[in-house]
Amino acid sequence: MSALSDLGEFIREQRRNAQISLRQLAQLAGVSNPYLSQIERGLRKPSAEVLQQIGNALRISTPVMYLRAGLLEAMESGGVHAAIATDHGLNDRQKQVLVEIYETFRRENAAAAEAAERARAASDETPGDEPARPDQRAPGADRADRHLSEES
Repeated sequence: MSALSDLGEFIREQRRNAQISLRQLAQLAGVSNPYLSQIERGLRKPSAEVLQQIGNALRISTPVMYLRAGLLEAMESGGVHAAIATDHGLNDRQKQVLVEIYETFRRENAAAAEAAERARAASDETPGDEPARPDQRAPGADRADRHLSEES
């Protein structure tokens, strides 16, 4: 079985699992019905953009679609997506769920890090209890300091 046939079969299987007709998927992905049919039968190789549109319509991550299409080599891409996509011990639905969970964790962690950075930046802008540096002291402060030391 060729790589195109494998990709087409994968898309067909995902479409059937999602209980979407060929016509519905074509409409959701923004491609013609005959073109999608040819992709599923392994007769046409979709572009990266079309793969992304099909993946979005089926709720499959773009890296998984690219790996399936051979646009990303497992060894080159590395990372979690590649490990999940190439694990033969998982079925396609399990792979999809793992990628979704992983992406959710990454988004949550990125949002938390961004919030922490904003909080840190806000605290840096707020005047604290730190003594003023010499270049930040009020005019005449040096004279007052000398006056106090002379009185001592």
